[in-house]
Amino acid sequence: MNALLKPSFRTLLCALLVASALPAWADVGRDEAAAAAQRVTAGRVLAVERAEPVWRVKILSAKGEVRVIVVDAASGRVVG
Repeated sequence: MNALLKPSFRTLLCALLVASALPAWADVGRDEAAAAAQRVTAGRVLAVERAEPVWRVKILSAKGEVRVIVVDAASGRVVG
């Protein structure tokens, strides 16, 4: 391999490794929180609000019930 390409290749490889680890560090977005809540309770999302360190997702079920699903903002797991 050309000596000029080696440092660039290493830099690119390191950047790809760091980027692949980002989801473990990255916060869950509004859409991801809504999708996680809908996997637990099917229905129409009425509201998604950030309340550190969680997302509060209000869902209207087919029976007309409003449920609040709590999603951890760091991991995306439903916690309540």
